[in-house]
Amino acid sequence: MKLSHLSETLIGSEIVKLGGEIRERIRKGETIYNFTVGDFDPSIFPIPAEMEEAIVTAFRQHLTNYPAAEGNLDLRESIAAFTQKHQGLQYGMDEILVACGGRPLIYAIYRAICDKGDPIVYAVPSWNNNHYTHFVEGQHVVVEARAENNFMPTAEDLRPHVQTAALISLCSPQNPTGTTFKKADLEAISDLVIAENKRRGENEKKLYVLFDQMYWHLTFGDIEHYDPVSLRPEIRPYTVYVDAVSKVFAATGVRVGWSMGPAEIIGKMKAILSHVGAWAPMAEQKGIAQYLHQGEAIQSYLKTFKQKIELRLRSIYDGLMSLKAAGLPVDAVAPEAAIYLTIKMDLAGKQKADGSVLADQAAVTSYLLEEAKLAIVPFYAFGAPKDSPWYRLSVGTCKEEEIEKMIGQLREALVKLK
Repeated sequence: MKLSHLSETLIGSEIVKLGGEIRERIRKGETIYNFTVGDFDPSIFPIPAEMEEAIVTAFRQHLTNYPAAEGNLDLRESIAAFTQKHQGLQYGMDEILVACGGRPLIYAIYRAICDKGDPIVYAVPSWNNNHYTHFVEGQHVVVEARAENNFMPTAEDLRPHVQTAALISLCSPQNPTGTTFKKADLEAISDLVIAENKRRGENEKKLYVLFDQMYWHLTFGDIEHYDPVSLRPEIRPYTVYVDAVSKVFAATGVRVGWSMGPAEIIGKMKAILSHVGAWAPMAEQKGIAQYLHQGEAIQSYLKTFKQKIELRLRSIYDGLMSLKAAGLPVDAVAPEAAIYLTIKMDLAGKQKADGSVLADQAAVTSYLLEEAKLAIVPFYAFGAPKDSPWYRLSVGTCKEEEIEKMIGQLREALVKLK
């Protein structure tokens, strides 16, 4: 059966595919340390009790009809107040759009800004930019971020591409790496965009920035979150933010996200999504509108939530560093933010006990799953080269008591290799 060119050429999500395979093996009774999913186990990381109660109350009040296409006014007012309080950013009601999570908003940004053939700049590894670029038939302009920069793109990485680009897609804290932009680096990128837009004529399409800050509350230690408009107010007309309750409140299934940006772009995104029907549900909108005003409850939740995430990330990091110190071929980037740890499994070319060789990273991934029962996502699932030895490890479903066992089983698997 011949279908559309888009559907025939669309590449399925490697993460979803891998996650499905892992779940099936677990269902059959196999013990696997599953660190693949960018989600939360609600038994370990429940949503805030106050949020839950507000949503349940909204359902009991029969608030189950269609919401406003742009998001209910009370929710947009709550988002505006929340954003001003925590980031110092001021956005009006016509500059905020609500949708059922970040994905439809990112899709709408691509659709609102990019035409077929437009160059779209994004770094790898990164989440789904390759797929969204494919959706709009854009020209992929791929920048490979490097380990020495914690896999975050720099202004110098982007500079050769800005004169023709329509969109630069940025994310901090970054999925899959759990790393963040340093202030000077994001300032330099912002300056680059501002200068390029000054260069372009009045009738030329401007260069826009998609800034995904989905994980920005989840920073650890002395790590600070920076965003373009706070650093360089002049970039505001060219910046569209994506944010949500999904990650910061372990509320991935609640499906309430929002974008903030220039009213003209937000209006076009609203028009696009109104035909898709990607609205956040009415009761969830009403509940979140109530919850975002509860400052003390939010701070109390985040304090405990962040401690539990950081404990898991640092425990695994310390375990991997002990393996590295023992001469085993592993490494990791110290955790900075989000729920992810960037780890290195430099095993390609190693010989297994049966004499066969781990020929490539796909073989390495399979070996880790079979011998260490460790399921992690290779960076090539995020657009990085197929031979990249780096992986994303997510702790959203991690039980604290399993960490020592996992590190021990990984050690046993590694010492078998020659």
